[in-house]
Amino acid sequence: MRIEGLKQMDLRFLKGVGEKRAQCFARLGVHTAYDLLFHYPRAYEDWSKQVPIRDAPAGEVCAVRAVLSYPPREHRIRRGMTLYKTEAFDETGTVQITLFNSVYQANKLVQGKEYIFYGKVEGGPFLKTMSSPKFVAASDSAPVYALYPLTEGLTQNIVAKVVDSLLPLVPEDAEDPLPAALREEYGLCPLGVALRAVHRPESMEALGRARRRLAFEELFYLQLGLLLLKTRTRQQTEAKMQPVPLDAYWASLPFSPTGAQRRAVEEACADMQRMTPMNRLLQGDVGSGKTAVAAALCYFCAKNGWQAAMMAPTEILARQHFQTLARTLAPLGISVGLLTGSTPAAERRALLASVEAGETAVLVGTHALLEGKVQFARLGLVITDEQHRFGVEQRGLLAQKGRQPHTLVMSATPIPRTLALMIYGDLDVSVLDELPAGRTPVRTFAVGSGLRERINAFIQKQVEGGHKVYIVCPLVEEHEGNLASAVQYADAVRRRFPRYHVELLHGRMKPAQKDAAMEAFAHGDCSILVSTTVIEVGVDVPEATLMIVENAERFGLGQLHQLRGRVGRGGAESFCILVSDLLRSPETAARLETMTQTTDGFKIAERDLQLRGPGDFFGHRQHGLPLLRIADLCSDMQLLHEAAQAAHAVYDGDETLSDPAHLPLRERVDTLFEQNLTAN
Repeated sequence: MRIEGLKQMDLRFLKGVGEKRAQCFARLGVHTAYDLLFHYPRAYEDWSKQVPIRDAPAGEVCAVRAVLSYPPREHRIRRGMTLYKTEAFDETGTVQITLFNSVYQANKLVQGKEYIFYGKVEGGPFLKTMSSPKFVAASDSAPVYALYPLTEGLTQNIVAKVVDSLLPLVPEDAEDPLPAALREEYGLCPLGVALRAVHRPESMEALGRARRRLAFEELFYLQLGLLLLKTRTRQQTEAKMQPVPLDAYWASLPFSPTGAQRRAVEEACADMQRMTPMNRLLQGDVGSGKTAVAAALCYFCAKNGWQAAMMAPTEILARQHFQTLARTLAPLGISVGLLTGSTPAAERRALLASVEAGETAVLVGTHALLEGKVQFARLGLVITDEQHRFGVEQRGLLAQKGRQPHTLVMSATPIPRTLALMIYGDLDVSVLDELPAGRTPVRTFAVGSGLRERINAFIQKQVEGGHKVYIVCPLVEEHEGNLASAVQYADAVRRRFPRYHVELLHGRMKPAQKDAAMEAFAHGDCSILVSTTVIEVGVDVPEATLMIVENAERFGLGQLHQLRGRVGRGGAESFCILVSDLLRSPETAARLETMTQTTDGFKIAERDLQLRGPGDFFGHRQHGLPLLRIADLCSDMQLLHEAAQAAHAVYDGDETLSDPAHLPLRERVDTLFEQNLTAN
């Protein structure tokens, strides 16, 4: 039997569903019997390890096997609150059982009958209690109970009964899309066995085997789909380039490039000399020198007679990239232009004509680059910075202005390499894992707002020493209790430091206002910049030595690391102060402690992933990749490596999955990647 046949079975026709409950299941994305089969439990309760009452640990959840001493007795303690109390015993002791407002549950308990009670045990050695425990007759008990994601109108009991009516339709020898040789090589149980066991495991060990099989399969299909995505991008490019010496470029830099920078440039230049277009992610920690790599590739491209386009998410960052590239490339005879939403009309017309004529070799800009009027003579290279801020469609729109140009994606968000491959699945990856010489680590502290006066004194010390200070707030305007807002905070800072020039910067300001504020801070007499996270990426002010982040608990670790990277870009000792009044929370304390202990962005990213989970870590889905239902990127890294190895083995022998033995795999992958793949 093929499990895919269950896709045709409407959930309404399963026992215990009907029209009303089908609508409830639909809110969970469950419409068919097939959907329900892959609606995996979110957690499990292990009832198999039962402890004697005497040994039940106080404050912990456990399972106790005991005989009911007497029928539950009703106690009305106030209007609307009724307690039902009884006791149960085993050969080691007695436990007092209390049920709240549930005559139905109380009536199920029969004197002299043996039950398994599951819940939190309280009390000392002489009096054990359990409040509202789950229970089942010992003769009917299962070793492990599954807990499912729910919605209004559905209970665990309802979902469990519907799943029970479904599982007999799934034989253990159901047709398996994974080849038998692959299952044997990686020690995977058959699909039918895994699906039955993940819903109704006979033991935690059986659950572990089932989960491993299903998680492996999920990651295997994902990796296989990513390989097929790469195949689809293997169209030939007209921009096949020839070797060009880069000595003049390297010699023009005011610093000595790192080995990682040279390696990344070599990898990308090798890509651009092939018949298929480069598709590469350049990933580097804050201050690792990605722009210098991008400039080298623009130089290589221009010397081959092709144009390059570089798109940044904000006007501030686009302008900074333009200044860096122009400063580096113009002396080498390569013209660089800037196009943003605020470019004056006359200047825009002249620039677009120059680009269309091929006279401007490198065009830097914001989303303005995507406008239809922007036409290139010979676009050979497309660079996007902070790719996670653009939709994949926007990157594609820019690439469409050339004939299969080479593409480079830059990201300052450190992600463990394997996970980077999953987010940017159709790209190769270069990692800048060295910082340029002279970058000193930023000293980081987490403090409560009770130290406000000491913080203000430190601000004054930095400014009087000729340095500049960032203050970042999570909100633009006050509307969430006492959370710091940039507008109110800027007013307070101006009152506290009336002799200093304080600027305000936030995303709701007009581009000209933002530019003026940033220009005053970067090159003018502004000493303190109060800002939202609009300064998170790209802004380079060497004189800035102090970063203060208010309500730091509101930010992800990766975001805090990006903010911290705005200081320490000159030679002076620099500091980051994370202000939070939630430091007594173990979770908040653990997160912010990570920031005080390391400045390694990749270590911070891994910690962020562990603390927040992949859903929050990644934010919006990238590339239309399928969501992972059972695999866990925090704990399944080894399984991910095995799945990737298996996917490459299959793909290397059959790049289109057209072998009859691989058609079930192709069908699964096409279904998962329906946003990205179509049958060849």
